Amino acid sequence: MKRILLSMLCLLTPALSRGQEAAPAPATTAAIKALTPESRPDAWWKERHDGFNAISKQGEAQLVFLGDSITQGWEGEGKAQWEKSWAPLKAANFGIGGDRTEHVLWRLDNGNYDGLKAKLTVLMIGTNNTGHRMDPAADTAAGVKAIVERLRAKQPQMKILVLGVFPRGEKPDDAMRVRTTEINNIISKLDDGKNVFYMDTTSAFVPADGVLSREIMPDHLHLSPRGYGLWAAAIEPKVKELLVK
Repeated sequence: MKRILLSMLCLLTPALSRGQEAAPAPATTAAIKALTPESRPDAWWKERHDGFNAISKQGEAQLVFLGDSITQGWEGEGKAQWEKSWAPLKAANFGIGGDRTEHVLWRLDNGNYDGLKAKLTVLMIGTNNTGHRMDPAADTAAGVKAIVERLRAKQPQMKILVLGVFPRGEKPDDAMRVRTTEINNIISKLDDGKNVFYMDTTSAFVPADGVLSREIMPDHLHLSPRGYGLWAAAIEPKVKELLVK
């Protein structure tokens, strides 16, 4: 009898092992690139990051714009509008072209905001997670959430205005436009009405037919001077409201 039971066990063991191998391993936080802090090798990127650390140590900025090339563009196509709308509010531009959520996480872990006592950060990040590698919307949204959590830990007195990722692609059915909408649907839930606020500015740029104009976004991603004017007009009332809260 013992021999029969032993034989049956030997036959069952490989089958159980095959069943275990067939089961997919659950995704882990470490496997999500959007959540894994990462620097970039470019010297100009490191120089810009170090510049933000220097601004942080000065401790003077009350308003910070944090993001990627669209945010950095306040120094280019949006410069005139910046001087009009944000410079008087003691604003700092912490945007770096090409950054994804993981790059902003690295920056926050390596000196950005250290020494600041800002009142408000305007955060928009995630378009490059889509444009570079078409991350799942949930992954990009998780990266945005992690950034918000880092900011709250580093600057508990500060309010955060999370902007929906700008529309991307000429038409509503563009794959990247669809993915962006999915991301925004998730990150909108970060709004707690107390410390973190969400705002979708899509309607400022996109007309009723959903087609992006090259006069506003010449490459259907980055803003023209007119586009920066529309962006400022869309968020300025909310920014000023949060600065005095």
